[in-house]
Amino acid sequence: MLRFTDDMTPFDMTEKPSKQYFFLMPLIWTAAYLDTRKFGLKTDRSGMKGVKPPYLVIATHQGPADYSAAPLAMFPHRAMFVSDMEGFEWYGKWLYRGLGCIGKRRFVSDISVVRNMKYALSKGQAVWVYPESRHSNVGTTAYIPKNLGKLCKMMDVPVVLYTLYGSYLANPFWDELHTRRVPMEAKMMLLFSTDDVRSKAAGEIQKAIEDGLKYDEYEYQTSRGIRITESFRAQGLHMPLYRCIGCGERYRMTSHGDTLECSACGRRFLLREDGMLELKSEGKTFRIPDWYEWERSQEIEECRVGAGYVKRFSVKVEALPSEKGFVDLGEGELVMDEKEFTLDLPGYRTLHFPHKIRESVQTEYDYRGVKGKGVVLSDRDCCYYVYCNADDFNPTELQFIGEWLYQESDK
Repeated sequence: MLRFTDDMTPFDMTEKPSKQYFFLMPLIWTAAYLDTRKFGLKTDRSGMKGVKPPYLVIATHQGPADYSAAPLAMFPHRAMFVSDMEGFEWYGKWLYRGLGCIGKRRFVSDISVVRNMKYALSKGQAVWVYPESRHSNVGTTAYIPKNLGKLCKMMDVPVVLYTLYGSYLANPFWDELHTRRVPMEAKMMLLFSTDDVRSKAAGEIQKAIEDGLKYDEYEYQTSRGIRITESFRAQGLHMPLYRCIGCGERYRMTSHGDTLECSACGRRFLLREDGMLELKSEGKTFRIPDWYEWERSQEIEECRVGAGYVKRFSVKVEALPSEKGFVDLGEGELVMDEKEFTLDLPGYRTLHFPHKIRESVQTEYDYRGVKGKGVVLSDRDCCYYVYCNADDFNPTELQFIGEWLYQESDK
């Protein structure tokens, strides 16, 4: 359930974070073990011999199991986690701080977060960062910020790389409410010692991190011979795959059971147990990540050759300024053009979110299973959850264009 309030007072990002409460640690580790044992999680820590906190962990971010796997990887040590504001609303500020969380708003630069990370490290803690800032849409690495090398040098501690395989396959972002039984494997290894961090250039550190964070869950599925047999395995897949690869039409894809279907051309794609999409009528197969990247290329090309990109939607907006809860801001209009997102809220104000300062767009396919599809636009003081059920509104499409416009603005 979402909690609501009328209080728009922003969360205090400058407040120093707390260590994980020591009396909660047995509960955290026990809950994490119980949550992951059905996946048979195995963690390879052979690359961590002799490495103890403080250090900075750079981790992949595929799905909900990430939050349980992390404390197990740290055992018997504690850690602190850079986390989005919604966790503070869900758990409450006292408990979420006690779980070791440092508040942040997705895709918003805030020096307070960097200072709190530095503070946590100075107290001998490990600090976890998920650079992708969201769960993977289709089981491949999302956009990685280009400032991680500089961040590592600023932190001046060892850098550890953590990768978890199977988390997305178990709870794909487009259907996180239903779990698939998938074996999980994790690897935790020292990437750079403190001396390495000091001696290497930020660009060299950045490249090593980007290479280390590359993953493809469907390659993992194939390499391990994993069969996903649940009858609902394609449910929700039309959210990331919103454009038919057969006829090219947008917004006409639907999904049910094990099938992805286009209502424009009638093509039906079976999601097989091995993770491949099969178009039996034409004897073709497709990889989900390849379809996803094809969509991206189509949107970018059409935006590049068009007369000017503008999208307008009637939306419903709920603000999340702090852990106290959401504030209902009513209905408004969302406009996306080549310069920015504009959110016009009558009775409140007009908000502007320039693409040049936002490397990506937070997508929601069905927030908490009750709110439907939307995007989240944030500034330093508030997260704005923007929902729209119009047929021509697809969060993935807006993400593709937003990321491209950000990259174009940086040239």
